[in-house]
Amino acid sequence: MTELIPAPRGATAGSGEVRLTRDSRLYADTATEGVGRWLSAALRQATGLPLREGRALDDAEGGIGLQLAPGLGPEEYRLVSDDSGVRVEGGSAAGVFWGAQTLRQLLGPDAYRRAPLGRDRAWTVPYLTIEDAPRFRWRGLMLDVARHFMPKDGVLRYLDLMAAHKLNVFHFHLTDDQGWRIEIKRHPRLTEIGSWRARTKTGHRASPLWEDKPHGGYYTQDDIREIVAYAAERHITVVPEIDVPGHSQAAIAAYPELGNTDVLAASVEGGAALSVWDTWGINPNVLAPTDNTLRFYEGVFEEVLELFPSEFVHVGGDECPKDQWRRSETAQARIRELGLADEDELQSWFIKHFDAWLSARGRRLIGWDEILEGGLAEGAAVSSWRGYAGGIAAARAGHDVVMCPEQQVYLDHRQDPGPEEPVPIGWVRTLEDVYRFEPVPPELTPEEARHVLGTQANLWTEVMEDHARVDYQAFPRLAAFAEVAWSALPAPAERDFAGFQRRMAAHYRRLDALGVAYRPPTGPLPWQRRPGVTGRPIDGPPPNR
Repeated sequence: MTELIPAPRGATAGSGEVRLTRDSRLYADTATEGVGRWLSAALRQATGLPLREGRALDDAEGGIGLQLAPGLGPEEYRLVSDDSGVRVEGGSAAGVFWGAQTLRQLLGPDAYRRAPLGRDRAWTVPYLTIEDAPRFRWRGLMLDVARHFMPKDGVLRYLDLMAAHKLNVFHFHLTDDQGWRIEIKRHPRLTEIGSWRARTKTGHRASPLWEDKPHGGYYTQDDIREIVAYAAERHITVVPEIDVPGHSQAAIAAYPELGNTDVLAASVEGGAALSVWDTWGINPNVLAPTDNTLRFYEGVFEEVLELFPSEFVHVGGDECPKDQWRRSETAQARIRELGLADEDELQSWFIKHFDAWLSARGRRLIGWDEILEGGLAEGAAVSSWRGYAGGIAAARAGHDVVMCPEQQVYLDHRQDPGPEEPVPIGWVRTLEDVYRFEPVPPELTPEEARHVLGTQANLWTEVMEDHARVDYQAFPRLAAFAEVAWSALPAPAERDFAGFQRRMAAHYRRLDALGVAYRPPTGPLPWQRRPGVTGRPIDGPPPNR
């Protein structure tokens, strides 16, 4: 009971245990039948027990019952294990699903396997009562598939890993300078050209190493539909990100007219067309502020909205250098036409256009905290990544905020200062550092703090070439982050990290059963290291602002 991650709000132990057998049944009422299908499939493959369907709650005596309970919050659940079996009640199907995830943990690490181990064993749940609910409604993970493409099966696997940790928002970073990963039928060159690059920088952009082979891939619209449906079955919302107006070289490579053509030719050697970018960093090639660009991306977003039913659509808005706009007569003419003060206001105009466009279609825009520069449209939300300051400013201005400060929860940053850490990037963020992260800044008043929708960990994949590298950077820190996002923890300095480490000893066995290539507490295994690959370590503690 004490080994659960994330920690529940309250748990009371009883005396005895429920034993699941070949005669045990699983009952789900009409509202929870989707959860029942998921749980029965997961447990059948791991245990080999048939877990036949119960036709009434009484049929599940000695087994498992799933049902809604009036009075519980939308994601709240109650799990009771006693002499009548295991009952999971929730205020909605989502609450029941999170309770089912807790039940899976209680059954032991082998409950996470994809086939029985072929030996007789008892599948037991101790008598107890757990009452639990999340602290935040937005418990997110951002996965960047633009820098290094992750095939569809890998994305589905990460949705399962999110669900196992009670995370419920998957921020899907689909486009960037290095690749365009989503099929747009009216603009086929976005994937024909924009989804592939000729080679890839190995390590940080200062590294002399290259992987001299093409890299790329994209998701068809049916792939996206499958991913969104798979996530919905696990009560995870998928929030797509389509970057504008910066981080757009892959799109410009496919459709050069999207770029600042009156200055671009002079900046590319020999006047050649841009290609999909093969290195990392902040790219100077940004979208032109023209009507053609607006119409093009409206067409992109029309297809995106058909695929993603999420309330929020992420438009990026970060790291948009203004040099080309300063030199572009077309951009300067647009500034004069609109009566804008400068290029910052031009970016604000660009973002506000899509805010109004999305609002007219019942959606909400969210972007990185640079969208605050030049003024932010009413109703837009902010992902605060450059520390806490952007989130504080946005909340004080009445905007909703997702806290994801780079200094705290960018999981591409290194986990240890040791020389064996693979491709060391950024500040050291240990498991304990992430466990002591606090999403709500103390500077906010209670009224302002209500604008903090929640928090999100980010996985940028410049130096993560495959799923094993993503696993290494994500885990075990994502387990600590999940507890921060879900559980009502004390103030950071008062958190029981020793207790969390004790629970992690059991959780590592769950991750082993799931095949997660996490960083061991003792340091990287030999095949997890990347000797000789240049990183970008930053010394000292990260700024807490």
